Amino acid sequence: MASLIRRSLLVLGAAGLLSACSAIIPVLPKSASTPETLSDAEILSAINAVRKANGAPPWTYNVQLENAARSQARLMARKDTLSHDLGVTLRERVTAAGYIGAVGENLAKGYKDLPSAIQGWMNSTGHRSTLLNSKFTEFGLAAARTSSGKVYWSMIAGGSFTIWLRPA
Repeated sequence: MASLIRRSLLVLGAAGLLSACSAIIPVLPKSASTPETLSDAEILSAINAVRKANGAPPWTYNVQLENAARSQARLMARKDTLSHDLGVTLRERVTAAGYIGAVGENLAKGYKDLPSAIQGWMNSTGHRSTLLNSKFTEFGLAAARTSSGKVYWSMIAGGSFTIWLRPA
């Protein structure tokens, strides 16, 4: 009996620790927009709702980062391949879009709407880290669809190089 109680307490303790580590994902409203026609306001609201729910400061929307994200989303859709480098690196894409600064990128495929893509990123440690990173201050996001209808997402976060040089 003592063994059963001890095992039950261990399981409950482990479950409590795991739930404390999970990120908070607020219920995001469904949008009437398609992924390709989301407005900057819809995108900004969805991303900042998740950031706020997890104690991160809001980001601003950056059209240069959106243009770099759009170029990546379209390239992935054209090649029907999810990859950070399809012959053009992230740094090359943001520089071509006129952005100078530190950047991080989240990619996704197959999610039919923005709340689902965000949920996928929040379920991934590396993507969640980019999405909630307080060193980034702005972002751009875009989606593109393959001829068969599969949606590819690209979100690029950016900020000053200087903040990355400071000790944590």
